[in-house]
Amino acid sequence: MGISVLSCVSLLLVFELFSSSVGVLQGVPGSTLVFPCLPGQNQQSFAGAKITWKYNDFLVPDYPESSKQLKLSKDGFYLEISPVSVANEGEYECVIKQNDMEWQKVHIVQVDVSSSYILKVNEGSTVNLPCDRPPSSKDLVHWYSYDKGMTNGTRKQLNPAETGEMVDGDRLEWLFGPLEKDMTITLNGVKMEDAGIYYCETAEEGRDSSNFNTIELIVEAAPTVLPYSCVGFMTPWESCQDETSRSWEAMLGESLNEFSMKLYAHLSQSQPMNNLLFSPISISGVLTHLLLGARGKTRRDMETALCLSHDFFCVHSEMKKLKLKLQDTLKMASQIYYNPNMKLSESFTNQSMQFYDADPVKLTNSSEVNVEMINSWVAKQTNNKIKELVDSVPAHTELLLLNAVFFNGQWKMKFDAKSNMFPFVKLNGDTVKVPVLYSAKYKLAVKYVPAVKAQVAMFPLSGASSLFILLPPTTKLSDLQLVEGKMTDKAVSQMVEQMNQVSPQATEVTLPKIKLDIRTEMNTLLRKIGLSELFDSANLCGLYPDNELLLTEARHRAFLSLTEEGVEAGAATSLSFSRSFSSFSALRPFLMILWSDQAKAPLFVGRVTEP
Repeated sequence: MGISVLSCVSLLLVFELFSSSVGVLQGVPGSTLVFPCLPGQNQQSFAGAKITWKYNDFLVPDYPESSKQLKLSKDGFYLEISPVSVANEGEYECVIKQNDMEWQKVHIVQVDVSSSYILKVNEGSTVNLPCDRPPSSKDLVHWYSYDKGMTNGTRKQLNPAETGEMVDGDRLEWLFGPLEKDMTITLNGVKMEDAGIYYCETAEEGRDSSNFNTIELIVEAAPTVLPYSCVGFMTPWESCQDETSRSWEAMLGESLNEFSMKLYAHLSQSQPMNNLLFSPISISGVLTHLLLGARGKTRRDMETALCLSHDFFCVHSEMKKLKLKLQDTLKMASQIYYNPNMKLSESFTNQSMQFYDADPVKLTNSSEVNVEMINSWVAKQTNNKIKELVDSVPAHTELLLLNAVFFNGQWKMKFDAKSNMFPFVKLNGDTVKVPVLYSAKYKLAVKYVPAVKAQVAMFPLSGASSLFILLPPTTKLSDLQLVEGKMTDKAVSQMVEQMNQVSPQATEVTLPKIKLDIRTEMNTLLRKIGLSELFDSANLCGLYPDNELLLTEARHRAFLSLTEEGVEAGAATSLSFSRSFSSFSALRPFLMILWSDQAKAPLFVGRVTEP
């Protein structure tokens, strides 16, 4: 019994030793601090113990202001503060409980915010001058400035105590308030005479001042903006040296497939639960047409975004061949509308006709007439499936590039003519009755494809094309996203290759009848795939050499329907400036790829979460 009592007292003494011991840690803003609960102790000795950290009476994971900066190691023995800021100053209490014993340690973190900066800015710009006051300081803070020719006695006070306002209020202002901790000021419209030394310090009368930040501001003359020039960028697109080579066809197919899956990855992430539908061949068509006039960095960026090699000079002639090859089932057309005051490059106009059959058409002075003219063209090209692509044409519009596609594929094997209603299970678990396409003995290739983690069915269509339906294991959003995450260009190519080896079997098939009409916000999408320069500083000298031309708006609209007759789809894009199944039922969210064997790439890609 005596030994037991001594052991207990010994542990109690250790507890008191740690609880009365206080450690002080110093940090600077932007640095990283990592410290253990009990310095000098073996971390393994506390394996399985309950370790908690507190800061300002909050458990560390729950602390509202610093939760993103405070991180615990997996076992909780170490605490990391990164990046350190003045908000992290204070006491950090660590408590370890193990076998009815308790250890405690208090760490005091101090942040040294006294620092110096050198800021170089251009004349006419805006600059923030930082001043972080630690929470421990309650004194008023004043800003001062002086140039190198002055003495401290003639320094200029920027926020007089009697008003709290900044002098030269049109150009000098508080960034946030001022706030209790952040006394940063903003200097607008920087002038050459603003160069000098700026600093913030406490200013309580009768006490020593404490300097927090000293900033040397260097003002340089604003750079000269060179006038817009297309010198050296006005030559026509390079000619294709060997148009008969079959390697170009393979290169275009690979590029279209990779581009398709890149677009789907971005769209599926931005809209994780909605119906999706787009035509990569239409989007690629209008961008490739625009590529004819792109030069310099803009051209290289567009080639990268389109997944084209930088020496693929035959891309335009191959796009023309592809259009002719697909003409029995896919109608694809391009058109250019331009401001009559513009003089388009002659080479661009000629090559647009040569490769894209696009004869530029002048816009009128009437927005209503222009809208009618453009939408009529789109409706004609999509067999009236898309009757409206634009609702207005602003007066400042210089150029419109359009691409429209229309697909009409017939099932190789027909569905029953009888109309049936079946429940479709949505992502949230709700069910909705939908009309379906049904066949008791449909000759269908069905296979679980590991590359895409989905049960895949291939429905042959007329015109050497197929509709692939990818069915995730369950209706869970996570399963749908797992399949989407696997949909790379290589995985899709593997899927197509494997499905072509599967022998069709008599299968009971149930598909929902669907009619999708989806508009895609293209401006954000184009920026995400690396084409921000089209909106900001495009080099389109091969199209219009007289002035800078920037993209202002991009639109895409796609239509697709599944009926007893087959698959009917249309799209229009504008740029203003190992298991077997005896049944296959797609009555839950699924993905679909309308694949062309001739293009060796998708014509349409979509997701159905609610028919």
